[in-house]
Order: sequence, then C-alpha cells, then structure tokens
Amino acid sequence: MRERSFKSFAKINISLAVTEHRSDGYHELDSIMVPIELHDSIIISGLNTAHDHFITVDDFECKLGHFNLVGNCIDALGHKYEFNNKFRVYIHKNIPMQAGLGGGSSNAACTMKAVSEMLKLNVTSEEIIKLATPFGADIPFFVDCKPARANGIGEKLTPIEIKNDYYVVLVKPKAGCSTKEIFALVDSKPYKKVDVDNVVKALKDGDDELLAKSMGNSLEDAAIELVPEIKSIKEMLYQYGFKIVGMSGSGSTVFALTQDKSFAKKVAVELENKTDYFVEFTKIIK
Repeated sequence: MRERSFKSFAKINISLAVTEHRSDGYHELDSIMVPIELHDSIIISGLNTAHDHFITVDDFECKLGHFNLVGNCIDALGHKYEFNNKFRVYIHKNIPMQAGLGGGSSNAACTMKAVSEMLKLNVTSEEIIKLATPFGADIPFFVDCKPARANGIGEKLTPIEIKNDYYVVLVKPKAGCSTKEIFALVDSKPYKKVDVDNVVKALKDGDDELLAKSMGNSLEDAAIELVPEIKSIKEMLYQYGFKIVGMSGSGSTVFALTQDKSFAKKVAVELENKTDYFVEFTKIIK
C-alpha cells in the first residue's frame, strides 16, 4: 500500500458552554466549533509483515496516550470492518499540545478517514463518528471538519453558517492546560452561562458587535486559575485593537478574530518577535 499524505486540521471553540456533569464522567456541552487552516501533516503507509501499527510523532511533548489514541481508532475501524492491516503513521506536529485546539482528536479522526479511504471501505461519516466517540469527545467534529454547533458530549453536530471571512491570531503561553484538571475546577462552581444562540446568529448575519458581546467559554475562569497568562494575553490582544477575543476549548490558547488580514498578520509577526509564546496567523475554514 503506497504512502499517502493527509492534512489534520486544528479547531477553535468560538464559544463553549458547559451545561451538565453526567454520571458517566462526561459533560454536556453547547459549543461552536470551527476548523482553521493550521494543521498537522500525517503520512500513512501499509505495513506488510508487522504485528502492530508503527506510530511516530515528531513532538517530544506528546504523551503515550496520543500514540494509543491513533492506534486504538484504527483498531476500532478494523474490528468493525474485519480487516487486520497494520499501518505506519508518521505525524508531523504543528498544532501544540494542551492548547484547546484539538490536535490529538484531529489526528485520530484524520487517520480513521485516511485508512478508510486507502482500504476503499466506503465508510460513512456517521459510522466513523459512532466508532470514534468513545475515544474522545472532540473526534466527531473532525470527521467532516466543518463549522458546527456541538451538543451532547460533542458528538451531536449541527452545521452553522459563517458569513464573514475571519483571519485568526493564535497565542498560546508555554504552559498548557490539562482538560481533566480544568473540568475538575469547573465542577466545583456554578457553570458560567454563554449565549450560544446569539453567537450562531452573529456568525450567520456577520454581526461582529453581537459576536463580541455574546461569545464566552465556561472553562475560561478555571483555565486562568491554572495559567494566569491567559488573562494577560487576552488583555494584550484587546490593547492591540482586536474586538473578538476568546479562549479555545479548555485552553491555554487565546484567539483573536478579524476580517482585516494585513492587521492580523502584522500583529502575529510582532508578537512572534517580542514574546516567547506560540503565535500563529491562520484563517477559519468555512
């Protein structure tokens, strides 16, 4: 089976509301998720004589769970569609870890789609989502990788419209956020409410003022408690003149949206030169 290359895109949560802590340990969410052009590159080829998959990642920050997640998702596909093929998977990381950008989930979904395509399985998106959901709440979003409102634990996806073209500046401090620790902190207090309906309306109508006023993240206060720099990064982006600023997922990445491409690029270059943060200029994929 010849080597193939695939793009594994990141995401940002323009808004994220936690609504309930379920008895199974998961949380009920109401979130606006959008893919961005920042991506990892995944190179996959078949292994003819191996007894297991060979998965490598060129980022020393990746924990064993990252390798296991990708391998387990391939095996779930194999169990369902009765194949025992083994694969060599090389992941070139551009998406930082513990950033709230969904890198690990994206890698898992991308690999499942890639293996399905390479083996000509004709698997539907719905079937991949069903197989992948037990391995991670963000994985379903990355199967079709289109702007969506995510409910349930993240597996119930409703497409949304985005009128404007948004350029994105991502800023992540060196410290990352453990999703487990963030949710533990969040569960100790009342959940912060977010007007997700108005966020959907603002994106559809292209109303930046309503978007800036309505967006929010129930996990942000807990993330700031663990990584105080998140707050100072947000304030810095506001000082630069951005109106739409938020934290993605469970952090620690802060994002700023604008329709002004040259302004976003200029700020990204300046921040890259004067800080030790991870800084990326990118764009929302509609």
